[in-house]
Amino acid sequence: MNRIRKALAGLIPLVLTAAFLTVVFAQPGRAAPYAEFVMDARTGEVLRSRNADTRLHPASLTKMMTLYIAFEAVARGEITLDTEIRISRLAASEPPSKLGLRAGQRIALRYLIRAAAVKSANDAATAIGEAISGSEEAFALRMTRTAQALGMNSTTFRNAHGLTQSGHMSTARDMSNLGRRLFYDYPEYYNLFSRRATDAGVTQVRNTNRRLLDSYEGADGIKTGYTSAAGFNLVSSAERNGVRIIATVFGGRSTATRNARIAELLDLGFSMAPSRTTETPPPPPVYAAVSRPGLTAPIRSMRPVMRGTPSANAVYASASAPGTPVTRGDDADERIIVTRSSPSGQPYGITLARQGSRAEADKLLLRTALQELDTLDQALRQVNRVRGGFRPGFVGLSQRDAERACLRLRARDVECDVIISG
Repeated sequence: MNRIRKALAGLIPLVLTAAFLTVVFAQPGRAAPYAEFVMDARTGEVLRSRNADTRLHPASLTKMMTLYIAFEAVARGEITLDTEIRISRLAASEPPSKLGLRAGQRIALRYLIRAAAVKSANDAATAIGEAISGSEEAFALRMTRTAQALGMNSTTFRNAHGLTQSGHMSTARDMSNLGRRLFYDYPEYYNLFSRRATDAGVTQVRNTNRRLLDSYEGADGIKTGYTSAAGFNLVSSAERNGVRIIATVFGGRSTATRNARIAELLDLGFSMAPSRTTETPPPPPVYAAVSRPGLTAPIRSMRPVMRGTPSANAVYASASAPGTPVTRGDDADERIIVTRSSPSGQPYGITLARQGSRAEADKLLLRTALQELDTLDQALRQVNRVRGGFRPGFVGLSQRDAERACLRLRARDVECDVIISG
């Protein structure tokens, strides 16, 4: 008996130590494992909030931003729903949930959007990001910039799909507001989130949120998410008699308990929201300026450059000649219109496809600048008038950035050549 007592006495400190370590280290990097948020979508009024500003893992709620940017890119003319996207090895190698895309395969953007929205396909989400921004890294930067423009100030993105990655964090409040943005900013696409099944090009896919859609009256979207680090997440929207409620849960313990809590939160929202109110859609996104008011100045002739060609001295925009296009003496048909000043002092640049009008050239410049913010943000934008039209381009780049930008653009079938000024 004494031996048993001694053995038990020796075990007690070990048990207490293990319990302490479990409490302290069970949730590394997370101040709270659970959060919830309820709002009246018509006005943005907060009806309930718990840990709503705690930064947590969003999991596949991330794809709401991937889709928001896809809709934005289509609206801006950066890409079309029918654009055939070539699937990269990275996209094809993403873990489930996935559509099962193969490296080198081509598929229309519309099918990737459906797969990401309905099935929560990780390979489709990565392919969308690469098609729009050229790389996962560049797309993640755009995602974070867009989040800031939408007022999602506690959110940072590192990928397009939401699989756990250091620094990839959001909050229940931010994701609720993103759900509201999708409803108001792109209503023509919102029905995607209510489809129980849809054609994703290579197969039919089923909605990961179909249980709640089928069980809760008025539910019509929008996005589920799960990883072991995040738990079971959901942003849900429902409408009854003209009243729309958005409810969000982070860190649910299972699909069933998460859905049950969402139903309770939606019920709470409908009980608290007025039957009539003045609808107040969210304001337009406030993006950080991509370009500043520019200068007009002469730039010497530009020629295609091969890798390894020694750089010549760059010619920079001069503040002494604002607003005046300069005609070159050796080619009266060509003029350079500079639309952004750059302090970089780099001699390389890129040219894009010739356009039929100045307006088309300016539009292509803006679209390209938005697509390649990380490489072109400090570049000098210009439109070069040539015989038969206008050729847009960027100068003031390093050779590495110029080649990197062209590589990304060509991956999206955008004509691009590296040039050097001199």
